[in-house]
Amino acid sequence: MACLNTLKLEIKTLEKIFTKNHERFQILNSSVDELTCRFIGKNGKRYDIHANITETYPSSPPVWFAESEETSVTNAVQILSNTNGRDNHVINQVGILLRELCRLHNVPLPPDIDNLTIPFQLPPPNSASSLNHQPAAQHQIDDIESDQDDIEDPIGDSEQESEADEDLPLEMDDGRSTNKKDEMEVEHLATLERLRQSQRQDYLKGSVSGSVQATDRLMKELRDIYRSDSFKSNMYSIELVNDSIYEWNIRLKSVDPDSPLHNDLIMLKEKEGKDSILLNIIFKETYPFEPPFVRVVHPIISGGYVLVGGAICMELLTKQGWSSAYTVEAVIMQIAATLVKGKARIQFGATKVLSQAQYSLARAQQSFKSLVQIHEKNGWFTPPKEDG
Repeated sequence: MACLNTLKLEIKTLEKIFTKNHERFQILNSSVDELTCRFIGKNGKRYDIHANITETYPSSPPVWFAESEETSVTNAVQILSNTNGRDNHVINQVGILLRELCRLHNVPLPPDIDNLTIPFQLPPPNSASSLNHQPAAQHQIDDIESDQDDIEDPIGDSEQESEADEDLPLEMDDGRSTNKKDEMEVEHLATLERLRQSQRQDYLKGSVSGSVQATDRLMKELRDIYRSDSFKSNMYSIELVNDSIYEWNIRLKSVDPDSPLHNDLIMLKEKEGKDSILLNIIFKETYPFEPPFVRVVHPIISGGYVLVGGAICMELLTKQGWSSAYTVEAVIMQIAATLVKGKARIQFGATKVLSQAQYSLARAQQSFKSLVQIHEKNGWFTPPKEDG
């Protein structure tokens, strides 16, 4: 894969220019499917920015997202989704990003930025140009391939990989290609591997569901959650519905211990043997550029900004309030905080039949749609601090 070899060279160049101790821009982690950078603004403030490199690269640019919600960062990242041609190459993407970040933060450009050029591009096979330049190009490829410990190939380490696998999407990492593999439980590694294999099969059969961008981002989100302290401390758990990366069941097990909702969860375990609030999250193929749909499935809750059907009244979950920088874990934590802030209480008198009638996907979607229409006209109401 000529583009893969070029990509490896680009990443190697970036690592050499923007080391982990660079004063303005740093490459923290890199592989042929992911890139994590850090921009250092005024007063040493740090902004971490990530890129997912998809199977359509370089025909389409990498998918970038920032952890910060500051417009000076999100605006810079947004520009990268509108590039084409040579500007889709990751090395040029970094140049565009860095120039825009420096402009928006009013800091000088580092002189190293002039070194950001595509190292080389292989000419079309069997062309005269290809024959003339093959030795030099091959020498560069050999240099890169001899340094496999520095740049990982998520497609597979074995030389026995089939030729079909060589053309599979770059983002099919199961989470084991990094040193963080030991931070995940075996069952979670198995889940990632199962998803990866399923994606391979779908890709080979031409029956891929969703979108490459959404799948790549959700795979990364799931890996990061499996490694997160909140997940490991059992604040919440995750189950993929029908093994789909596009629908998750979240069991929220921990809320503010000083809240009435916390006491209700203790009582729920005593009465029903259940110790969590079950949330259902559905992601569309437009994720992360559009928010997921989130609803409460069980138990019946009053207050807490929970609507008819189980939808949740949160601006963050609307197109207006959403940012592609938000992570799934951040959404889960925000929902937990919103429930407490809204003084949510579990309705223990509700029967199972009533619960099923009140909380359904269709009713939740309808009530949420109505809510959004109301707020689009009247704006969002922020309760006073004394209300919680």
